[in-house]
Amino acid sequence: MVQPILEMRSITKTFPGVKALSDVNLDVIPGEIHAICGENGAGKSTLMKVLSGVYAHGSYEGDIVLQGQEVQFKDIRQSEAAGIVIIHQELALIPELSIAENIFLGNETATRGVISWNEANRRAVELLARVGLRENPLSPVKHLGIGKQQLVEIAKALSKDVKILILDEPTAALNDDDSQHLLGLLKDLQRKGITSIMISHKLNEIEQIADRITIIRDGRTIETLDVTHGGVDEDRIIRGMVGRDLENRFPDYTPNIRDEVLLEVQGWTVMHPQDHSRTVIEDANLTVRAGEIVGIAGLMGAGRTELARSIFGRSYGSRIDGRLVLDGQEQHFKTVADAIDAGLAYVSEDRKSLGLNLLDDIKTSISAAKLEKLRHGLTVDENEEFVVAEKYRKDVRIKAPTVTAGVRKLSGGNQQKVVLAKWMFTDPKVLILDEPTRGIDVGAKFEIYGIIQELADQGRGVIVISSELPELLGLCDRIYTLAEGHITHEFSREDASQESLMRYMTSHTR
Repeated sequence: MVQPILEMRSITKTFPGVKALSDVNLDVIPGEIHAICGENGAGKSTLMKVLSGVYAHGSYEGDIVLQGQEVQFKDIRQSEAAGIVIIHQELALIPELSIAENIFLGNETATRGVISWNEANRRAVELLARVGLRENPLSPVKHLGIGKQQLVEIAKALSKDVKILILDEPTAALNDDDSQHLLGLLKDLQRKGITSIMISHKLNEIEQIADRITIIRDGRTIETLDVTHGGVDEDRIIRGMVGRDLENRFPDYTPNIRDEVLLEVQGWTVMHPQDHSRTVIEDANLTVRAGEIVGIAGLMGAGRTELARSIFGRSYGSRIDGRLVLDGQEQHFKTVADAIDAGLAYVSEDRKSLGLNLLDDIKTSISAAKLEKLRHGLTVDENEEFVVAEKYRKDVRIKAPTVTAGVRKLSGGNQQKVVLAKWMFTDPKVLILDEPTRGIDVGAKFEIYGIIQELADQGRGVIVISSELPELLGLCDRIYTLAEGHITHEFSREDASQESLMRYMTSHTR
């Protein structure tokens, strides 16, 4: 039997009041791609932070054995020196620095304290070639798309003589093409002898690329599945993750769509906020009726988020033209506050940067968008704020002991529920959800789908933007396709399929 390159034995990690990991075991074979799957909050990222030294030796129980030798990392520098490099879901790049500066940040090519930028740029070109990225190493990272930034992170890892590469949700924010390129790169690195550990909620990608899968549930190791022997599909992985068969990915639901049109957008045209001659959205028309869930499908860069944000109080774009009618009243929003007051809400695709203040607790986060509902004179009624937050904690099933818990410590699925609760508290007529289940496991997705359906059943209009076509097909009553700023088609639930959606997502023809 092949000697494991890595063993984690009986790892237990406790935070105040919470046991995040309990007697977890993991072994990784040299040169394999090993996936770790589990629901949000199962302990996957915590386990990898123990391995990479983010949580120092002494802060957890158990042993880490690397290439037959027990190791005790006190910080991330020690784990990197041993060849273990972690790429977190939130990329650790500095936008204003160049690609080369980011690659060698903290690991500079220097002689007697003087950095040789010629050498750094030369090595950066070699590393970029290894990850298939053709970019000038002097270019600022802020000019790269998220897919290319992910490749820069991997090039940065390769600069450190990596033996084990850990990737936490590497494709969560990528489109299909960028995801496939990244998965192909991992296979290429595997052929060159690099071992990878990958955390992902995209089970189709896990099934496609992993050699073995370790499933963690409620902080405990459940099983390790050998994909190479066959018989491992998405349903089998889900059964291990949630402890039961999940026969339906969507809750049973009968739409209750009314004739009343809640939102109508006509001739909507949006110019780029900096380049006023560049059209981002052109002549878009859409409607949302009371009780209806409407989807927007489009490739990355098609203008989905730009369309949503321009509608939501002109928070994106310039020289916006067109007609917007909300609940029978034509609106001319100048600010986001105007849109909120009129009954519009928007859940952004990036919950950690735009949806939440990670320093706040659950209570403060839920009340943030409509504090005046809790205000008496110049002060906020804190008791009422607590009662309101507690109601929403129960209504949307946020897994936290109290509403005074910090949102930073919640799993991704529970953070998303807090964001949903925040906008539900504003009592919106129309709710726009931008990638509402990104980076969330199948169990949490099921719960969020139920919340969306409940909102529609209350007579609200809901717009769902998603990169996952099965999600739109399973959830929405109608779907618009968007391609390069143009709405190209409108589908009923009965007429839509992945093939037909993709055809109009890649075509200008309307």
